[in-house]
Amino acid sequence: MRLALNWKPEPEFGGIFEAERAGLFAKRGLAVERTGGPGAPVVQMVQAGQVELGIAAADEVVLARDRGSDVVAVYATYQRSPQGIMVHAARGAGSLAELFASRGGTLAVEPGLPYVKWFEKRYDLSRWKIVPYSYSVAPFLGDPEMAQQVFVTAEPIAARRQGADPQVFLVAESGFDPYTAVVITRRESLRANGARIGDFVLALQEGWRAYLDDPAPANAVMGALNTEMDAETFRLGAAAQAPLVEDDFTRRHGLGAMSLERWATLAKQLRELGLLDRDVDPQSCFAEPVLQD
Repeated sequence: MRLALNWKPEPEFGGIFEAERAGLFAKRGLAVERTGGPGAPVVQMVQAGQVELGIAAADEVVLARDRGSDVVAVYATYQRSPQGIMVHAARGAGSLAELFASRGGTLAVEPGLPYVKWFEKRYDLSRWKIVPYSYSVAPFLGDPEMAQQVFVTAEPIAARRQGADPQVFLVAESGFDPYTAVVITRRESLRANGARIGDFVLALQEGWRAYLDDPAPANAVMGALNTEMDAETFRLGAAAQAPLVEDDFTRRHGLGAMSLERWATLAKQLRELGLLDRDVDPQSCFAEPVLQD
């Protein structure tokens, strides 16, 4: 099976690398080949049949289905979005609402992101100068009035280790909270190879369980492939993301589980933002593969 990642080896893929390292895929007769990386058009790769599986965000799935794609989600790594807005703690803001209502500053975000559009709808950003995100914490470190988008496993840790005192507000606080690091496939693939995809999901659940219990072995594997992130950042990132991966819902329903209610809320929000041309059936966006353990 081919699996397309959408970023470099980092803690968000910890369960995948642990399942591979510990032979959990092989135990179920699966040979998983990783491909993709930063900038990879994962949804298109899955839709075109170039790969059987890929990693995307839930909002990408809904947007793709609006455009006629057959992609569906089968596993949601992050139950709460790890996307956030990082500010200097000295600003004293207690929430996103307080931050955006404050004296303003510079907000570095990737233009066009659905959650940025959600912010624009929900908050008054007129006091803020919005600039493109530079994929670096350097501008943040040099500007006490700057806020920037982050992934909780990366930029806040880097900023703190370079002497800053960052405060992070999760995007989820705004009410926009799509599942993230979602495993996607085509519904056609699910019909044809449902048992194999089910085996992949079971192995991935085992991989994430092991990674949550002890991230060090998989972190070492990922660290050898991604030398831009050191061992301490891997360790801190794994700890930061743990409560976003495992919560009360997954303790009841299993790691990676998803609910119709969450997908319905997301589809409604994207429609309200004018990002969908039609109403997308939330039930069509995800599927539970056949699990035979």
